Amino acid sequence: MSENNSQGYISHHLHFLQIDLRDFSVVDSVKASNKEEFNQCLAKGNTSENCLQQVAIEKCKLSDLGSGVCYAQHNEKHESQIINPYTLNLDSLGLTVVLGFIFLLLFKYASKKTTSGVPTKLQCFLEMIFDFVQSTVTSIFKRKSKLIAPLSLTVFMWIFLMNLMDLLPIDLLPEISKKLGIPYLRVVPSADVNVTLSMAFCVFLLIFAFSFKNVGVGGFLKSITLHPFNHWIFIPVNFILEGVSLLSKPISLGLRLFGNMYAGEMIFILIALLPLWYAQWILNVPWALFHILIVTLQAFIFMVLTIVYLSMASDED
Repeated sequence: MSENNSQGYISHHLHFLQIDLRDFSVVDSVKASNKEEFNQCLAKGNTSENCLQQVAIEKCKLSDLGSGVCYAQHNEKHESQIINPYTLNLDSLGLTVVLGFIFLLLFKYASKKTTSGVPTKLQCFLEMIFDFVQSTVTSIFKRKSKLIAPLSLTVFMWIFLMNLMDLLPIDLLPEISKKLGIPYLRVVPSADVNVTLSMAFCVFLLIFAFSFKNVGVGGFLKSITLHPFNHWIFIPVNFILEGVSLLSKPISLGLRLFGNMYAGEMIFILIALLPLWYAQWILNVPWALFHILIVTLQAFIFMVLTIVYLSMASDED
């Protein structure tokens, strides 16, 4: 594979299905203005890329997705825009919601079968996860809370399912979506920094909620103004130190998960670029087996740190 093709392959797999909220167009996606003229060009044996250069084109709209008329046309201008408040990553958001429903339906299905007598293998597996999360919460969080255990289970399973998408063949869902008229698709929501930082931000808000509930607003203000130096003259210094410590929690929580999953996804993409299929298998299988550990470990770390941060926020000391 040539260097240009390799760069195009990597760029395509790292491109999100982005919707421009200003006009509901699909970012870096176009369609032929005259479909008949485009089809005539294809009938002559030309590729879709060549035909799009020969006919008039226009932006693909959100309503065009799935109709088979949208084609990817990468625009380098969008690569330099690290932050764009007008775009929405539809694939990450959609898959996150779908996986959340799968988690809920899976546990609801297992709970309904608990009265059937002998537990099934699925029930035993989910009960092992439940007991594991419950024991982790009990060992870290010493206060009584009706929220912390369900929250921890949700965080662990939701992130685990998002990470698990990285074990699917790298070209499977993107190629299927391309044939359905969806030009881009990234299947690992946790490899999107927007998703991971959003979840971390929710944990950040819960830190305030647990602090205000358990130690009060006054206790929270004392924790960031009279610690580590318990004297009023050091209030500005304490506020800076504790403020940095407080803000670093959600940032590190979100970036740690994103960095590990993005790196794992990139390695799968690079392995797929190898010219020999057996070389891909030789590297893919051991990396996938090792990646199972990363998938589980990152979900566990996110859950444990969530429990730790909320436990610290509830500490009266």
